[in-house]
Amino acid sequence: MKIIFATSNQHKLKEVKSAAPAGFEIISLKEIGFEGDLPETHETIEENSLEKAEYLSNQSNTACFAEDTGLIIDAINGEPGVYSARYAGENASFDDNVNKVLQKMEGKGNRKARFKTVITYYSYKSFVQFEGVTEGAITTERIGDNGFGYDPIFIPDGSTKTYAQMTLDEKNLFSHRKKSFDLFANHLKLITV
Repeated sequence: MKIIFATSNQHKLKEVKSAAPAGFEIISLKEIGFEGDLPETHETIEENSLEKAEYLSNQSNTACFAEDTGLIIDAINGEPGVYSARYAGENASFDDNVNKVLQKMEGKGNRKARFKTVITYYSYKSFVQFEGVTEGAITTERIGDNGFGYDPIFIPDGSTKTYAQMTLDEKNLFSHRKKSFDLFANHLKLITV
């Protein structure tokens, strides 16, 4: 089964492709010739995920899925949350965002955080959403060179490594994105049987 993933983020595309079960082929925006930006104008991860999926489905006239992910840190009132990708500003780099988190977390004893991913499958004017959450903690400095985004400062519960110290296979054992994608894949299996 071929399905379009509404993302321009090559890191997310790689992760989702690695998590896809046999029989599912993930098609990128590039492969369908889509150029431009997907809208993200809402205040929640759920709404942004839906907005992107609905927009692409209407543009391409086919079923597709989108995801939105946020890092939620208890000690700074749930920031960066829905603004994770642009936490340090509209054109901020991953490094800028990480620097801002580390700066805001200086001296904080409570390091608890979680990653939350919501995948929205949009098909013929209806949609369904799947949520994956991974609890963990924020480090005091960057550790590791793999992954992207906040991976160098997030240690998932049950591990002593940051996401950035893990291989993709190791990360998938904990990944919020994989959790939500597994639920989505199970849904697809049910509707295609």
